[in-house]
Amino acid sequence: MSDSLITETVKDAVEIVKDHADDVHVHDVHAGDDHSGDHGGHHTSLGLSNTKLAMWLFLGSECLLFGGLISTYMLYRNRHSENLGPDQLWDIPFTSATSFVLLTSSLTMVLAVSAANRKDLRNAKIYLSVTALLGGLFLAGQIYEFTVFYREGLGFTTSLFSSSFFTLTGFHGVHVSIGIIMLVALIGMLSKEKVSGDDAEAVEMVGLYWHFVDIVWIIIFTVIYLIEFIK
Repeated sequence: MSDSLITETVKDAVEIVKDHADDVHVHDVHAGDDHSGDHGGHHTSLGLSNTKLAMWLFLGSECLLFGGLISTYMLYRNRHSENLGPDQLWDIPFTSATSFVLLTSSLTMVLAVSAANRKDLRNAKIYLSVTALLGGLFLAGQIYEFTVFYREGLGFTTSLFSSSFFTLTGFHGVHVSIGIIMLVALIGMLSKEKVSGDDAEAVEMVGLYWHFVDIVWIIIFTVIYLIEFIK
């Protein structure tokens, strides 16, 4: 290959690189103009904001936690005495009612996210308040259920079954409590206009966590209560 041909090839390559760099620069300028009014988080290469990506990663780790707890319960669910097993203790109608209350809160959470996306913060705060109230009713029902079990003689250290049961459902109850705290804090921040970033995104992030808690309870309710009831 002659020197002149190599020189021409290098020049062509340099010109292509320069043109590409100019195009990228123009694109970045326009992109900055389009999102100059966006106060949300920076976006990652996946198309998600940093806040959403962090929430999804957190929920992924929570899936591993509950997966381990559910597996442990399945392993020890038959390790109990004859008089203190699911057949003698479970109150399926009552637990079904509290489960329905929790699942209804998912609907109100969806309505809150929808209202926030419409910039209707008044209704968003109302739906968030109803969601927190329904979550509190579910927790009250769970505490009542634990109290009944304890009076019947089923304590945390009574058997491997009771230990795995109270650990799994107790951890879920803690997550519901955290969700209620997040809801109440978000309502206060929206009222005082102290939300950093986009209001709709903040509501959506809390909504993701709340829906995760509800989905986990569907699995727990099926594994602990429905399977035993069907048997």
